[in-house]
Amino acid sequence: MEIRKDMKGSELTVALEGRLDTTTAPQLETELGDLPGVKTLVIDMEKLVYISSAGLRVLLKAQKLMNKQGAMTIKNVSQEIRDIFEVTGFNEILNIE
Repeated sequence: MEIRKDMKGSELTVALEGRLDTTTAPQLETELGDLPGVKTLVIDMEKLVYISSAGLRVLLKAQKLMNKQGAMTIKNVSQEIRDIFEVTGFNEILNIE
């Protein structure tokens, strides 16, 4: 998986490409582990093709962190990943555009 980060002021955009699974989730967790000064976190999933339960856990952890210091939005979600969010109930926890 490839992770691209772009910080503009207090907004951090994290673009994901590839598969977010058991193998790659720790990489994303490290990238999102501590976000000092970030008030808005945007996760761009335009090029993400798969997400596993390990990836969902990382998103939930990031959401909890951002609830304390700002807001998190997930955008450009494919229908396949949107279906996973709906089946797991994450569509009610996460702000998905």
